Amino acid sequence: MSRYNFRQAERKWQAAWAEQRCFEARIDAGKPKYYVMEMFPYPSGRIHMGHVRNYTLGDVVARFKRARGFNVLHPMGWDAFGLPAENAAMEKKIHPATWTFDNIATMRSQLKSMGLSLDWSREIATCHPEYYRHEQAMFLDMLEAGLVYRKEASVNWDPVDQTVLANEQVIDGRGWRTGAVVERRKLAQWFFRITAYAEELRRALDGLERWPAKVRLMQENWIGRSEGARAFFKLAGSKSVEGAESVEIFTTRPDTLFGASFLAIAADHPLALELAHNDPGLAAFIEECRKTATTAEALETMEKKGYRTQLDAIHPFDPRWKLPIYVANFVLMEYGAGAIFGCPAHDQRDLDFARKYGLPVKPVVIPPGADPASFHIDDVAYVDDGTIAHSDFLDGLDVPAAIQHAIQRLEDLGAGERMVHYRLRDWLVSRQRYWGCPIPIIHCDTCGIVPVPKADLPVRLPDDVTFDRPGNPLEHHPTWKHVTCPRCGGLGRRETDTFDTFVDSSWYFARYCSPRSDQPVAAEAARYWLPVDQYVGGVEHAILHLLYSRFFTRAMKRIGLLEFDEPFAGLFTQGMVCHETYRDGAGNWLLPEQVTKGPDGRLVSTVDGSPVEVGRSEKMSKSKKNVVDPTQIIETYGADTARWFMLSDSPPERDLEWTEAGVEGAWRFTQRLWRLVEGGLEALSAAPAEWTGVNGDDASMRLRRATHKTIAGVTEDIERFRFNRAVARIYELANSIDELAPGANPAARRETLETLVRLLAPMMPHLAEELWQRLGRDELLADQPWPEADAALTVDDSVTIAVQVNGKLRATIELPRGSASEVAEQAALANEHVRRAMAGKAARKVIVVPNRIINVVV
Repeated sequence: MSRYNFRQAERKWQAAWAEQRCFEARIDAGKPKYYVMEMFPYPSGRIHMGHVRNYTLGDVVARFKRARGFNVLHPMGWDAFGLPAENAAMEKKIHPATWTFDNIATMRSQLKSMGLSLDWSREIATCHPEYYRHEQAMFLDMLEAGLVYRKEASVNWDPVDQTVLANEQVIDGRGWRTGAVVERRKLAQWFFRITAYAEELRRALDGLERWPAKVRLMQENWIGRSEGARAFFKLAGSKSVEGAESVEIFTTRPDTLFGASFLAIAADHPLALELAHNDPGLAAFIEECRKTATTAEALETMEKKGYRTQLDAIHPFDPRWKLPIYVANFVLMEYGAGAIFGCPAHDQRDLDFARKYGLPVKPVVIPPGADPASFHIDDVAYVDDGTIAHSDFLDGLDVPAAIQHAIQRLEDLGAGERMVHYRLRDWLVSRQRYWGCPIPIIHCDTCGIVPVPKADLPVRLPDDVTFDRPGNPLEHHPTWKHVTCPRCGGLGRRETDTFDTFVDSSWYFARYCSPRSDQPVAAEAARYWLPVDQYVGGVEHAILHLLYSRFFTRAMKRIGLLEFDEPFAGLFTQGMVCHETYRDGAGNWLLPEQVTKGPDGRLVSTVDGSPVEVGRSEKMSKSKKNVVDPTQIIETYGADTARWFMLSDSPPERDLEWTEAGVEGAWRFTQRLWRLVEGGLEALSAAPAEWTGVNGDDASMRLRRATHKTIAGVTEDIERFRFNRAVARIYELANSIDELAPGANPAARRETLETLVRLLAPMMPHLAEELWQRLGRDELLADQPWPEADAALTVDDSVTIAVQVNGKLRATIELPRGSASEVAEQAALANEHVRRAMAGKAARKVIVVPNRIINVVV
């Protein structure tokens, strides 16, 4: 018997699908639409196993929905802007565009080798001017709509690269690429007003029923709604600064105001900056604060420092009570009002600060059962619930009640008000980089900020840039940034910052709907295709990308481009692909192919034969070399084998352990399926093309019953993303064919084999097409409908019924489904185990629950 030639088959069917343009989507009002997409990749050079898993999962859904009668849109593109291209330009002396498009060509070829049912006619790249000109136009419309603004903000500044770093790019206070100590710097930056939608974005999470609960929770925590109060601490006496009468704070714990021992303001708080004019020590401290990063991690781990100003604040509840005011390095202007009150007994950061500077520590929340007179705080703040004490009118209240009473008192005194606060901050989108979408703004000394006229879009990146000096090449370009102001005709300067690449990926799903339209998205296409029905991607994008996309959809609705709010109706986050890690005797990481078994069975290095230390399985990463090249796997075993293993080894939401044994097992199954069909072809020669409807013999009906149960099970499993269970059912059906087919008639065998092939099609599409052809079918399997289960054949003819005697299980019996109660009663009383349990006594009552249980009462 011949072996399955996957190399020949995969090339053949990929060419056939392309020639027939099987997967090119067109609007069809007569069909229900289904839009499935995976998070598009960054073109870093080559695909990795994470890509293989991600796109396999999405492709199974796309092929399945297509077979189920849906008009499927399944597009692909490239998240093509970003810093790695600039790094490559510096390191390899190659233009970022050249590097990017070369990588796209390589990765496109690799993805095509997987046999994905992608509509390549809709391919986009975010670095292409025909993509980012629409992004620039939307920015201008959002600017006009009040959703964009520019202001000075504290940023993480890398003094070597001379660029702003995102919080995620600051590691232990240093730039991720240069290792330079990051500074806090004030720069004029562009922002999207995402906070305008904070409450709406939070509330709408409840409606995203097909999103993972953990992702919704992560977004809710990131938005961070908290109810509390803004309070005003008046400045005391003659030391007040001109123009400043009080310090505003926001707190979620006004119940602890009686535990206050100090106020702390940010280093760039207006009050601090005013005081620094006449206080060199404070000025020096502020400069020191600017040399620290703004990330939450940095603020949490760094040493808490403060500078005692000459000002005191008056407690809002007691005009006789004065609190010292410090400038502190852990307070930022971007959070709250740039000032806090310190309650050391109930906040660990405040406690550490108070101990350092000898400030009072007064507990005002007492644990249950503790004595307020003796309870005290040592080195650990008390942060749990309890009863309020040492707090005047709040004494004896629990925390929730005390919060409400404290807010009411602040309002009665005119010293504050109830307020809702959000952790979410407006989206800073300015980046001091070349390889990004230019921000379409011109700065004019006369006119100020001037939008680039839409007729002049796109503002293209210049090609003739150099990376031989630190900083943004656009800032150094001799001509690009110098332009004429479109309003007054005078000299102007282009904005040299480019967009954060999250902007590019926040609306690409909409561009896929009409990728060649002269509008960002054509209205008819948007109404038909959007929102996305199923989005597939990593949980690492649970917050920023997905939250930004949700905001951007609302912003596009605001400017008249979309008619809905939520971009992704369904979201699935797949697990990571993991592999063992290996080190040689010197501690160097080894690739899996550099490890083999020695004569004694122990693992050794193929490089020098030294013993290999096996580490724990971790996410595949280049740094630890525990990576497997997808191209090598596809060339060795075929794309279908790689796809099958990705689906079969574990539930898709969990991490997958890549093993050579597992891949080889998947490969053996492909050959077994080939033999299963090839070996049955002669017996099928006389079989009709379709089942005739005749019930047939018992063996045939057992085979048909197994077949239709499998159809029902696989259908439900794919609908619910239980791909590994669907795979298991297909294994079981293959075993049933081995066991039952020899006794079944040819028509039943044909039905089962063809069903098996059709069920395989979303998972192993090349093998399925080849087997479909071997079974005598001329049409493409990719165009065939999904098999429908006969409901009558998914129900067993017999059922197993438990028999109890006086409530205790004594036996189980097999009966035809739907047997009459009299028949069931007679069968139960005739069972020897039941008779033994009855001990010769007569049955007083027999209770029969049809098809489930029989209870004999003696």
